[in-house]
Amino acid sequence: MPAAFSLFFPGLSADGIAWLAFATLLGGLVRGFTGFGFAMVFMPLASTVLGPVGALALIWVVDAPFSLPLGLRSARKAEWGEVVPLLVAATVTIPIGLSLLVWLAPGTMRWLLAAMVLAAVAVLASGWRYHGRPGVPLSLGVGALSGLFNGLASVGGIPLAVFWLGAQRNDRFKTRANLQTYFGLATLISGAMLAAKGILTMAALTMALPLFLLYGAGLWAGTHAFGLASETTFRRIAYALILMSALTSLPLWDGFSWR
Repeated sequence: MPAAFSLFFPGLSADGIAWLAFATLLGGLVRGFTGFGFAMVFMPLASTVLGPVGALALIWVVDAPFSLPLGLRSARKAEWGEVVPLLVAATVTIPIGLSLLVWLAPGTMRWLLAAMVLAAVAVLASGWRYHGRPGVPLSLGVGALSGLFNGLASVGGIPLAVFWLGAQRNDRFKTRANLQTYFGLATLISGAMLAAKGILTMAALTMALPLFLLYGAGLWAGTHAFGLASETTFRRIAYALILMSALTSLPLWDGFSWR
């Protein structure tokens, strides 16, 4: 590991830095391909190095410069009647998630999240679909759950992926546009709340600087791969990513992680 590169990560071992770099590149690839999933990949891996709070701050700093323009570009293709209720509800519950992040024991929180994610994957894999346009109550409920997950571990994309992937009328292009638009706006909201709670720090910004290039490379590769995938392939990959987020977050693997 070059000494100059290590200066951005004071106190971390070479293995820990390499783990963060791998998580960033893989997370960018996933995010570019599906429109979601960066935190699902990055959070479990980075938490073993930085802890949940440190990983949460780094996720926001790394993703924000990319999430905002992606959201702006996708806004004209999104269904605003679905996006707005989700954002309103998420704004209310993000602070609750942040409070739970501090209050709950890390192991308890991770078991709880893993159980909910596995249940969501089971619903999707069963072939269940809902028809028609989702009503406002459903959108508000999903948005509230997304905000809670976002505050807990920056994995607000999990309920959103279930919500939009489960809509039989939505194709992969509409799903991706909705997700990217939502995340672009949610980034502004969550950033303000993280800053107010003192979670966003200069240490996170310093660590993010050398990771921007890796994340950008992953986004570029994933975005270009998106056009090559079929509808069936897209959904299978999305389901696999949700499942992976649950399995890799289990405390069972802590003994194999770098600290």
